[in-house]
Amino acid sequence: MTKEDIQIESRDLNLWYGDAQALKSISMDIPENKVTAVIGPSGRCKSTFIRCINRMNDLIKDCRITGELLFGGRNICDRDADVVAIRKSIGVVFQKPNPSPMSIYDNIAYGPRVHGIRDKHKPDKVVETSLVAARALDEVGGKLDISALDLSGGQQQICTTRTLAVKPEVILFDEPASALDPISTAKIEDLIGELKHDYTTVIVTHNMRGRQR
Repeated sequence: MTKEDIQIESRDLNLWYGDAQALKSISMDIPENKVTAVIGPSGRCKSTFIRCINRMNDLIKDCRITGELLFGGRNICDRDADVVAIRKSIGVVFQKPNPSPMSIYDNIAYGPRVHGIRDKHKPDKVVETSLVAARALDEVGGKLDISALDLSGGQQQICTTRTLAVKPEVILFDEPASALDPISTAKIEDLIGELKHDYTTVIVTHNMRGRQR
């Protein structure tokens, strides 16, 4: 793997919650347009690591980080880093589906609207394109006006679609199939395999069963 193939670089990354050190000297390269899996038993701070990539640890009191996470040549951990830009470029799909209490359409269109889409017709195209990319159009395409909270297995697909709608460069998946049935799990696995062609993907999992890509 050459330097040009690497999109995110972790260099001697350390993280503390108060006096407790959760990450110790993590150094690894995350290649562009590949699926990188962070695998290990529960409770080993895998999710803590990817929360660093998206700056979500900023929300935790007494969290302290040293080392570097380089993305686009800039250290994500710098105090003066643009957190809004980072979170637009690096999307995340959480372990537990977390759709907002609004329609499926508004869940997907919310991010693009926040980031400046004003043309009243453009969100329609963004919603449709994102549903196709997330392979969710057939399942929810005719239900865009219902609440996203009324979906069951499809909620994770909606959350993935919502992430794709803001056109990130990197997508982080935090145990995306841990609460899903086998059919929904297979859909998520297939989707991740497809997304690697257009996005850099990082997935946290303790499940070694997934199919090879």
